[in-house]
This record gives sequence, structure tokens and C-alpha cells, in this order.
Amino acid sequence: MSIALQTLWHERTRYASGVLAVTFSAVLIALQCGLLLGLFKITSIPIDNTSADVWVGSNKVESVDLGRPIPASYLSRVAGRAGITSVESYVAAFASFAKPAGGTEMCFLLGSSLDYDAAGAAKVLSREQLDMLTMPNAIIVDESDVKRLGVTEEKKAKINGKEVLVVGTVNGLKSLAAPWVFCSVHTARHLLGFMLPPDHITYLLAKCDTPDRARELAAELKAEYGDDMAVYTAEQFSTGSRVYWLFRTKAGIAIGYAALLGLLVGAVITAQTLYSATAANAKEFAILLALGIPRWRISAMVLAQSFWVGVVGIALAYPVCLGLKYGARQVGADVDLRWEVLVGTAVITVGMALAAGFFALRSVRQIEPMNLLR
Repeated sequence: MSIALQTLWHERTRYASGVLAVTFSAVLIALQCGLLLGLFKITSIPIDNTSADVWVGSNKVESVDLGRPIPASYLSRVAGRAGITSVESYVAAFASFAKPAGGTEMCFLLGSSLDYDAAGAAKVLSREQLDMLTMPNAIIVDESDVKRLGVTEEKKAKINGKEVLVVGTVNGLKSLAAPWVFCSVHTARHLLGFMLPPDHITYLLAKCDTPDRARELAAELKAEYGDDMAVYTAEQFSTGSRVYWLFRTKAGIAIGYAALLGLLVGAVITAQTLYSATAANAKEFAILLALGIPRWRISAMVLAQSFWVGVVGIALAYPVCLGLKYGARQVGADVDLRWEVLVGTAVITVGMALAAGFFALRSVRQIEPMNLLR
């Protein structure tokens, strides 16, 4: 390893382009994956910003925005079981938002109970805002969606042709597609009208005394009623919603393709750089072979050099990623560089550098001391 590092340092100008290629590839992979995770965290906002432990919805619902109406009578299937502290109705459905100045926008209604400890009430809503939502047809939207929805100083608009009043705003709940609209269950039912059949809701939310009990309850309900309703813990439903948007939508596929493209570009440049650098050292390697150094030892050194090119590239990429993450945050983009992303990027990038090293071994195999030392 020390000889490989010394060689890299001595030939640093020759290997610089390979290190930069690895750095570029690592930055692109990490940022694309982080942007992907940050982007699709938005899809599970209705789940992550409530205190519900268990979500009960329509059969095989894969994402929170795909829920279909279920009978409110399902409440009897959940209520009264050991370890459950509360069960409540929750309405989540798309609706048409008519802008005061003209034009329409799709929005997503989130109707919950307005008790201060309600499972479905968004955590960002203050007590004053919960009280204001008890007014008929009162709604709250995220500050980032006010301009998009065309809300004027009068704070009035229409949803599904029925007048609503924007009584407040929240921050940090920017939507990916349709803006989130927070309201009471009663308001949501009124605004949806015939779109939500009588005595139906979208979800049942349950709070349990412990996380373990929540997992047990989800398993119990699945075993008993899995044929006609879906049951998830909040963590399972949140992850499932993100995975659905990641692998079942064009946006997820497009960003994933961009990350793969960055990996391929970096791999090609790195492989070519290492191959050229190894070929340029052919005479030195020929001398070592003539002195009796086994060819496998030289091959091992080339692979060691490839490994350290990957490590140095990762070391340079890490602060760049943090700087770009900070810059993205300033313009409202969330780049989720969790440790799994950073470790995965490091493993993939070093693996790519080693693969490039194997490619460079072709030039080592072609070295013939007698021909090169004449």
C-alpha cells in the first residue's frame, strides 16, 4: 500500500485526471441519490407529520395519495383492542382549487380531527390554527404554495366549487405535485361532496401505547382483515409511499438514470486514465520483471493504486457534497445526504475504481521485458 501511495504522489500529475473523474462521479451519485431521497420525502409528508402509529386504508394502497374510500364502520375492527389509546377518521383526497383571479390547480385535502392530541392533526399546526380550522370551510396551506394557488389578501377561494377561507399558513410542507390543504374532517367531507360516499373515510388512524404494540396491531389486523383493507405502521407506510414514487413514477426513474449516467461517465474516464498511466509506466514495470519481481506483485500494486485513487476521490468529494447541499438548501431544495447514501456512494465509487484497475491490468499482461529494454 505504501509503495502504491508513493507512486501516486510521485506521478500525481499523471493520475490527477483519474482522481478528478472519481470525485466528479462520486459527487454526482451522492447528490442525485440525496436529491431523490429529499424529493420523495415530500410524498410522505401526511404520514411523517402526524402522530399516528398505525394507518388503515383501502386494500393494497401503495402510497398515501392513492387511498380509496373505505367504510367508516371499519372503526369497529380497530377500536377496543388492547394497547390502543385512540382511533380516528382521516380524509385524504384530490380536489380542484379555483384561484380567485381565475384558473384552477389540483390540491390534496387532508382532513383530520382537530383535538390537540389528535393522531391525524399535522404537527406543524399550532393550537390557535387548530381552533381556527373548526370554522366551516376553513383551510390552511403551506407558505410556499400561496402564490401558486393565487391566494389574495381576502384569503378566499373555491374548492370543488365551494367557497373556502384560508385562515393561516405553515412552513416546511412544500408539496411535490398538488399542494397540501389542511382542514377538518367535516370540512373535507363537505368540499368533496359526492366524491366521498356517505359514511366513508379514506383512512383510520390509531395511536398505540408503544411502538412494539403498533407493529403487533398491524400484524393482527392484516391477518384478520388483509383481504379487504391494508394495514401499515406509520414507518412502513411512509417508506412504501416513497418507494412507490421512486420506482413507479417517471420522475424517480429519470433521476435514477441520471445517477447511473454519472457513474458510467466516471468509470469510463477513470478506466482510461488508469490504463494510460499504467501503460506509461511500462518500462519501469519491465525493469521490475527483469529483476525477478513476480508479475502478480506488479498487478497487485496497480490494483492498490486504483483503490487509493478511489479513496482520494471520495475524500475530495465529501466536502464538495456538503457545500452543494448547503447551496441547495438556500434555494429550497432538500438533499438528503444520510449516512447510507454516503457509505453507498463510497462503496460504489471505490468498486468502480477497482474495476478500472482490472481494466488497466491488460497493459501489465502485455509487458515483455526483452522487447521494452532493448
